[in-house]
Amino acid sequence: MKLGGQALISTVQRNLVANFVSNGCTALIAILLIPVYMRFLGIEAWGVIGIFVSLQSICLLLDLGLSATLNRELARLSVSDGSGQQMRNLLRTLELIYWTLGILIGVSIFALAPLIAGNWVQAKQLSTETIEQAIRLMGLTIALQWPFGLYSGGLSGLQRQVSLSTIIVGIATIRGLGSILILWKISPTLQAFFLWQLVVSLLQSCLTGWSLWKAFPPSLTTATFQRELLRDTWRFTAGMSGIIIIAAILFQMDKVILSKLLSLEEFGYYVLASAAASGLFMFVFPVMSALFPRFTQLVSVGDEQRLKELYHRGCQLMSVLLLPIAMVIAFYSREILFLWTANSTAAEYSHLVLACLAIGTALNGLMHLPYTLQMAYGRTKLILYINVISVFVLAPSIVLMASRYGAIGAALVWFIFNCTLVLIGVQLIHRQVLKGEQWKWYFEDFGIPLAVSLGATLFCSAVMPRSGPRFQLLMVLAGVTFFVISSTFLATPVTRVALVDYFKSWRRRATEQLLPGK
Repeated sequence: MKLGGQALISTVQRNLVANFVSNGCTALIAILLIPVYMRFLGIEAWGVIGIFVSLQSICLLLDLGLSATLNRELARLSVSDGSGQQMRNLLRTLELIYWTLGILIGVSIFALAPLIAGNWVQAKQLSTETIEQAIRLMGLTIALQWPFGLYSGGLSGLQRQVSLSTIIVGIATIRGLGSILILWKISPTLQAFFLWQLVVSLLQSCLTGWSLWKAFPPSLTTATFQRELLRDTWRFTAGMSGIIIIAAILFQMDKVILSKLLSLEEFGYYVLASAAASGLFMFVFPVMSALFPRFTQLVSVGDEQRLKELYHRGCQLMSVLLLPIAMVIAFYSREILFLWTANSTAAEYSHLVLACLAIGTALNGLMHLPYTLQMAYGRTKLILYINVISVFVLAPSIVLMASRYGAIGAALVWFIFNCTLVLIGVQLIHRQVLKGEQWKWYFEDFGIPLAVSLGATLFCSAVMPRSGPRFQLLMVLAGVTFFVISSTFLATPVTRVALVDYFKSWRRRATEQLLPGK
């Protein structure tokens, strides 16, 4: 099956829009709800919710690369005729494994709740019994939410990202509004909060699974578990499993270490800064999710030229989305935290941590498309090696720096690590795939957006006021953000050309409407 260029771009654009809408909505809901949760539950309970987020990420260790395998295989099979039954059998095979893993995860967390609550968490106000009950509910919630990862990977591989985005936004709305109503009208407790998370997680998994099965063409043959399908995909699955395990460790080990080294209150402030910085990933995953199936299809049909074009367009778009926002967050971290939480203490404790985490997270996000390119080729070894070495460097560095300097020490480690990753990782990746394209990546995809966004932010920081009433400060931040994003947008080749093409098309349509005879 051939991939038409116009159809390819149209599908990618549609998926990008859908992914941005869903990620934007869920991120906005999360941003608005965090101060509400802190107000109803207190900073220590918010720290417990931070542990829940970390547990969810740590449990990705047990994904075993199955969701990524389903994504890639369904994308690859979708350009082959007569592969419908194979796709159904693959889903049934991986589905049975995934639900079993989810049950095991839930039972394990449930059983370990007394140990975690009594020997790990350092609480001053919350009782050990309250924390233990919350952790037990976390285990059940994670177990029921677990299959969503597999089903969402399948929908992405089939290019049904509009349907997936609709589900994500709907569930996030139900989850957020329901949490507020329960904490406000029923019980402002951790137990009530996690009971609602449990119910919504079950709804999310069932609805996504039903949508994926409905996306397959009708078949008279029942889908069956087939062990040989695992044998055909085990190399990629094993590689992705290792990558996911190490990546989960990389992203969560700072919180695991700091939850032990810091008081629960100090840890809560770190989690607050981390949540703000992690919001940058709302720009990463939409682009990555939209392009990974297309990369895979272009690799499958051997169209390297169009793969190069799409790759660099995606990388430049990622830079335009990430770098301006990261720079504004870093240089205005205290003001942003104060406007967000209305808590001057939280802003004072967390602003330097947020600045380091924001830039480090943006640089990490830029590496996701080079990683995605490697995965589209079915090559996982290099990414796995990079991540393994990173863990052995990061873990002792975080312990050492956090022990001496607290939360800011851990944040500095994350910043330095990602600077090194960008300098070395892209070079290593492009020695294997799309050889020689790293220089275009460094100059056009990364260098130009970085220089312009940094320069524009420094200019605004020097000339714009940084104090005053909250509304005035909000307007200043809005103006700075608009200026930095606009400058980067106009300076970066792919977005500048897209803007020029849009205005040419708009002028042509306007001329045709005014002068229909021409």
